[in-house]
Amino acid sequence: MALIDENASLEEVQAVFKNDHFATDACGCRVVEAARGHAVTEFDITPGHRNEKGGVMGGAIFTVADLAFAVASNVGESVTVSVSSNIEFMSAAKGEKLIATADVDKNGRTLAFYTCYVTDELGTPVARATQTCMHLQR
Repeated sequence: MALIDENASLEEVQAVFKNDHFATDACGCRVVEAARGHAVTEFDITPGHRNEKGGVMGGAIFTVADLAFAVASNVGESVTVSVSSNIEFMSAAKGEKLIATADVDKNGRTLAFYTCYVTDELGTPVARATQTCMHLQR
């Protein structure tokens, strides 16, 4: 992945992450905010995101959170990769869109720690993910 300047426009960041084909093509995720240590991604819930019970599939929820984390941890940083992720599902989505907001908790020399909250557009808390990443070069 190319380095993303912290002054990159939203369109430039979107162009880079358009290459995250699972999130963007298969899941329909969009990057709506991008800054060093912060990102917001979202997708419109479709029948293809639903499990057999009618709820949004856990993998789809994780995907929107993982993309927000990837954007937040790579803008303005050296190439950064995920080391670990943990997700807690809090409640079922009530709305028609999922929104993931990732923010850095601590950015160290080698490792960084993030929390990502996933809600629907009604504000329903759907999930919380905690993620750790490693900066490959500093």
